[in-house]
Amino acid sequence: MSTTYTKQTNWGQFVPLVTVFFFWGFVAASNDILIPVFKKAFDLTQSQSQLVSVAFYVAYTVGSLIYMFISKAIKQDLVNKIGYKNGLILGLLISASGTLLFYPAANLGSFPLMISGLFILGLGFSLQQIVANPLAIEVGPTETGSQRLTMAGGINNLGTTIGPLIVAFAIFGSATASNTEASIESVKIPYMVLGGAFILVAILLKFSSLPQITPTIAEVTDDAVPGEHRDSALKYPQLVLGMIAIFVYVGVEVSTASNLPAYMEKSLGFTTKDIAPYVSLYWASLMIGRWTGAVEAFDISASYKKILRFLAPYLAFGVFLLVNAIAKHDLSHFYIYGLVILVMIACDIASKGNPARMLLIFSCMGILSLATGMMTSGMTSVYAFTSVGLFCSTLWPCIFALAINGLGKHTNQGSGYLIMMIMGGGIISWLQGTLADMTNIHVSYVVGVVCFAYLAFYAVRVTGILKAQGIELDQIKSEGGH
Repeated sequence: MSTTYTKQTNWGQFVPLVTVFFFWGFVAASNDILIPVFKKAFDLTQSQSQLVSVAFYVAYTVGSLIYMFISKAIKQDLVNKIGYKNGLILGLLISASGTLLFYPAANLGSFPLMISGLFILGLGFSLQQIVANPLAIEVGPTETGSQRLTMAGGINNLGTTIGPLIVAFAIFGSATASNTEASIESVKIPYMVLGGAFILVAILLKFSSLPQITPTIAEVTDDAVPGEHRDSALKYPQLVLGMIAIFVYVGVEVSTASNLPAYMEKSLGFTTKDIAPYVSLYWASLMIGRWTGAVEAFDISASYKKILRFLAPYLAFGVFLLVNAIAKHDLSHFYIYGLVILVMIACDIASKGNPARMLLIFSCMGILSLATGMMTSGMTSVYAFTSVGLFCSTLWPCIFALAINGLGKHTNQGSGYLIMMIMGGGIISWLQGTLADMTNIHVSYVVGVVCFAYLAFYAVRVTGILKAQGIELDQIKSEGGH
């Protein structure tokens, strides 16, 4: 293992880096505002309006494939060649070019041009993800790498929480106004501003202290693992199994939320207006869990960390309550959720910061949450399904860091493969929807149970794989030690 790191996180590098995590959440959640606007403006069917999501998420897979093709063509990992900082800047500029398409698309009233802009925006995000995820792990002590990635995820979810409100306000003039009054021309302004923000952050990153390439990745070769001489990231079983894990993780995270409105409408008689804050609570739950998991990333005393472990999740819960108070939703139904958060805190403490243990515990709790939702009805089932967000919250950094652990010079290639598997969000959601059509939505959540079962299996299996490669359990905790 490399010894070039100091024992403190370089916040000067980390803070500008996580700005891109905020952008990912902001745009992804804001797509939910574009769907009804485009549906009305272009007179689309429901399935046609979903091309907004398809274009955006498929871009991640296409972007990863392009990245791997270029790396193969130049016979060198692309990011290793151009540098981490330049890779991140290039990704931001690609995304900015996608937002610029919104201007002519709005003027011409062209739906294909609109979703082309979203596709290009997603292509830029795919490169940003390939660079930013391993870099967030590396810009500080290896012992707290996963917690920094979890913190970055919390910033991402801050974007998902406020993004739709800001975009809706920019389009409609009021966060509570009806989207039927929006004109397609009103869409171009917020996305032009977003493109300007991408360019501004790219300029700031250019002059930041962010490294061109991280020391551990630059210095470590396959010889770091005795007897290993692997010529591809796909030769590492922790990565191959991790790719499946990312696929099913994103799948269960997205499908649980996307099927919740239909369940509440068909089974519980809720109206769409009344469902909105519960969907908001689901995505806020990911922020709650990630703020909790990020506590270990701070260079503070153990006693302060214990206090923050209880304070951080309720601070995030307070953000959710504040946002919904601004939207004039009735908050009285949500206070009981504070007790559910306590369960998540207990699981976080039990994990002791070990990503493999956390992945196992949180996956088992995800199974319990879905099973409870399937076996109950009324608000009990709603809160059970919603709590899946709490137990999905820290799984991305756990899976990601375990999957790239020990890859050495193949880390960037492995990161690209993992980002490609984000497409699971669309495919798993489609599978659950198909099962719901065959049975009912309540029963269809068994798809999520199967996803969590695989994640629990991966947690156990990857521990054995990494041990066999000479990576001890203490190193697994570091999430990113090579």
